[in-house]
Amino acid sequence: MPLGTLERTPPPFFRQGMSALTKLVFFSAFALFLMVADTRLQLTQPLRAALATVLHPLDQALRWPAVAYARASDYWAGLDRALSAEAQARVQLAHQSDRAAQLERLTAENERLRALLGLRPGLSTRSRPAEVLFEAADPYSRRVVVDIGSNRGVSLGSPVINEDGVLGQVTRVYPLSSEVTLLSDKDAAIPVLNARSRQRGVAFGNPATAGLEMRFMAGSADVLEGDALVTSGLDGVYPPGLPVARVLRVDRRAESGFARIELEPITALDGVRHVLVLEPVAVQMPVSPAGAAAAAAAAAVAAAPAGKARR
Repeated sequence: MPLGTLERTPPPFFRQGMSALTKLVFFSAFALFLMVADTRLQLTQPLRAALATVLHPLDQALRWPAVAYARASDYWAGLDRALSAEAQARVQLAHQSDRAAQLERLTAENERLRALLGLRPGLSTRSRPAEVLFEAADPYSRRVVVDIGSNRGVSLGSPVINEDGVLGQVTRVYPLSSEVTLLSDKDAAIPVLNARSRQRGVAFGNPATAGLEMRFMAGSADVLEGDALVTSGLDGVYPPGLPVARVLRVDRRAESGFARIELEPITALDGVRHVLVLEPVAVQMPVSPAGAAAAAAAAAVAAAPAGKARR
């Protein structure tokens, strides 16, 4: 029998390699060692940094198509938004131009009618810009402090507004600051006019709902949800026509002769930063002859004792 056909196996001493169990135990221990060493000694951090630096150009090259596509999409989307905004702005500009022309015609007509009827011209409300410094520390009131006071001519009762409508009224004046009571304060009250039905009323602050309510309105009053309320201008404080609130809910109770009317302020009373402090309407009213004569008489009486003392 040829020697090449004999099956031979090497002796156990010359067998190469470890058993599967030995390999599992060894590599598990080695992996555990590497994890502990990396956590404690940060051994692989330099290796990670070097690999990240080397692979960064390749990463950027692979990401470039996706980035270019995203930028192109953003560009075209932004271009579409800009064109749409331009078209809307042109339409709004056309409407505003029409309204401005109508306002000029109505203003001229109003001046002619006032001159024809002999009425005094409308008052031009003077205003002063101010910035809200902080809210008052009293947790039971809704008041803020603004950064102008008597040094800028602010007086008690001055209305305070922003770009949306009425915020409140100045209730305390200091040399360099003023305290403004917001409409939702429990002591706040403002005469209002229903822009739809032309019915007058008074809106009071309601801290429970952070809004306002109309009191002492008859149950049959012509007030509907969604009605806009503006200042009536009859109190000598607020100029007429300033937005105040919107009717939120009307509860007509059968057992009571009055309706419960909840209002939502037009202006967000929280988070306001910049405001305008108006001059009260009564301050701008012309002095009547009777009032001027009374003032002159009072001044003469006050000056008389001083003249006698000098004699």
